[in-house]
Amino acid sequence: MDSHVELPAGRRHPLRTIAERLALAVGLVTLVALLAYFGRDGYIDPEDDSVSLLDAFYYSTVTITTTGYGDIRPVSDGARLVTTVIVTPARILFLILLVGTTLEVLTERTRAAYRLSRWRRTLKDHVIICGFGTKGRAAVTTLLGHGYRPDQLVVVDESVQAREKATAMGIAAVAGSATTQHALRDAGIEDAVAVVIAVDRDDAAVLATLTARELNPTANVVGAVREDENAHLLHESGASSVITSSSAAGRLLGLATTTPDIAQVLEDLLSVGAGLDIVERPVAEGEIGPLEELRSRNPVVAVARGGELLRFDDPRAARLEPGDALVEVVSRR
Repeated sequence: MDSHVELPAGRRHPLRTIAERLALAVGLVTLVALLAYFGRDGYIDPEDDSVSLLDAFYYSTVTITTTGYGDIRPVSDGARLVTTVIVTPARILFLILLVGTTLEVLTERTRAAYRLSRWRRTLKDHVIICGFGTKGRAAVTTLLGHGYRPDQLVVVDESVQAREKATAMGIAAVAGSATTQHALRDAGIEDAVAVVIAVDRDDAAVLATLTARELNPTANVVGAVREDENAHLLHESGASSVITSSSAAGRLLGLATTTPDIAQVLEDLLSVGAGLDIVERPVAEGEIGPLEELRSRNPVVAVARGGELLRFDDPRAARLEPGDALVEVVSRR
């Protein structure tokens, strides 16, 4: 499947503008036709000396479009006044609508190409979300909650409905499969800082991870699989982190059954921007030293060091070193 980029729409869609202009043009034609019909005593048709409703619409169309055959014409002072005060301005407005709509259609492709070119020039250090189903939307919500702007995110999905949801959130979308190089290149994979693999099938997740890692060896590639037995395949394909979605949900269900309060706390930790959040921050210069002497008001659950995550009770985490990062639980209340 070929891919293409769909950017978030502007304030007004061009098709809506064209439809409104067309409706206004039809309204002008109808107005002039009704004026001619109700004032038909002031008009003359050399063919039969009478003006029917069809004649009135015929007169309206040839007059509004400036064709002006002259077969039906105003003869009374009142009809000529209506033509001068109403019909002539309506004719000018109709021409403005016609020219404006034509230019709108002709320049739309040029504007779209310019927007796409400008978007590609500014696309850097962004996050690509492969798949915009339940997992993909949750990942986007979390990224937005952690300070990412919609223009820093790009969705890759084959579903029209999924892409419409993404663009409605102000996020650019690429139509295509995340397993293909073409779609990922359209999403700017070479300049991406991270790639989220949130597709529905595990085999597609493995192939998408392989493709993303091949195109960008330095990006942080994180993915999700449904089954535990497939997690190692994502790691071997180049994923930096792997989440087993079905097992994680199952563990939460088990906790909710036996210890509902613990399950609620974990659910709170997974919700961004409210209640409890887990955050990672670099160790400040004044914090280097024994972990137990750290004067942090937030509980420390782990220390990130050299790409490895050390639990707080790991002996190696007993002393903080330059370059470490703290994983803390913070309150958003």
